[in-house]
Amino acid sequence: MSVPLPTRVAVVGAGTMGSGIAQVFAQAGCRVQLCDVSEQALDRAFDAIRHSLGRFVTRGTLTSGDADATLARLERSSLDACDRAELVVEAIVEDAQAKRRLFARLDRICPPDVPLASNTSSVSITALGAATSRPERVFGLHFMNPVPVMPLVEIVRGHRTDGTTITLAREIAAHLGKTPIEAADAPGFISNRVLMPMINEAIFALMEGVGTVEAIDGVMTLGMRHPMGPLALADLIGLDVCLAILDVLHQGFGDPKYRACPLLRRMVAAGHLGRKSGQGFYRYD
Repeated sequence: MSVPLPTRVAVVGAGTMGSGIAQVFAQAGCRVQLCDVSEQALDRAFDAIRHSLGRFVTRGTLTSGDADATLARLERSSLDACDRAELVVEAIVEDAQAKRRLFARLDRICPPDVPLASNTSSVSITALGAATSRPERVFGLHFMNPVPVMPLVEIVRGHRTDGTTITLAREIAAHLGKTPIEAADAPGFISNRVLMPMINEAIFALMEGVGTVEAIDGVMTLGMRHPMGPLALADLIGLDVCLAILDVLHQGFGDPKYRACPLLRRMVAAGHLGRKSGQGFYRYD
């Protein structure tokens, strides 16, 4: 069964993921409202989108005309203007309470038939749906970083998400040129339940002196054929995001195997968040 695809999309949160999500929807022909409380975040997001599109043009995978048309479909917007959207995608900080508050507000702003999606890496979709009067229209649409490049979208069904909404989610992913894979609404879903323990163990290995940063990443890239080592990947994701996901896993399962490494906590407390702060396990100038 085919369902109508949205032509106007609001993306709430103009960070790394939000800007990438806005870009792929705009490239797919949608009018996109990008919302954030910070004008500086919006400035950075539009700069990042222009840079990303420019790289595609340089590689010959996108024409300059299509890049200009994509930018023309993007606009800055306020949260209250989300009442014009046919789909809202949340991409704010990975904090369950902040997300629930936002979903409750979006529920008041948006018409009752508008689906609300979350790009959360680990927070319960069921809990986000329960903050609204439309839990059947709430679902997970978890993109991978960098969004314009990575082909996967994890589709997450909450306890009360209906079949029509999941069909819509799968068709949205396909329209964006992504491959949808459905995951249950369990902490971390599939992607981060598997990935984060590996990253965490790599940080423990570093803290305990088993190997250097370069040695640990080298073993995984050269010996396991991973395209990127776990510590470099943690820097790309953001160490604060990794910590937040591990805390959700630890709290959700109550299993000590998900306990975040103390070194990770210290680095986040020191503001060493990875690429976005210029310092993580590697330095970024």
